[in-house]
Amino acid sequence: MSINIDELGPVDWIVVEFPETKLTGEIAPILKDLVDRELIRVLDLIFLTKDLDGGFEVLEVTDMEDSEIGELRAYETELAMLLSEQDVIDLVETIEPGSSAAVLVWENLWAAPFGSAVRRAGGQLAASGRIPIQAVIAAAEADAAEADEEGD
Repeated sequence: MSINIDELGPVDWIVVEFPETKLTGEIAPILKDLVDRELIRVLDLIFLTKDLDGGFEVLEVTDMEDSEIGELRAYETELAMLLSEQDVIDLVETIEPGSSAAVLVWENLWAAPFGSAVRRAGGQLAASGRIPIQAVIAAAEADAAEADEEGD
């Protein structure tokens, strides 16, 4: 996979934890749809399992069974392996013993034209962040409650 740095979109990463060590493949079709619609490009994808004693195993897509990962095996030729060994060790610390996690690094292709325009104009990213969905829901519920109180 070749990436043109001038056309690169923002890159994000997430760790999604599951309470058990069995992956069902249920998320794979949604991820595939995002890739097929060219909204994202998967740059790195690994799976972690952590036993109750804190020991862990790192699985790459090629190490997984089809029933566990669904259609994600198709991405194995696209992966860039951006995560270092130390990154993986640090990420293992974020998950609870007896659970599993998927670590996904992706490029936001939908935002690449905007990012390119900013760079061509001499701009650069000065700050970035993400608001957790729980905070958005809490704010919306607080606004609704306030509107209800004002309406009474």
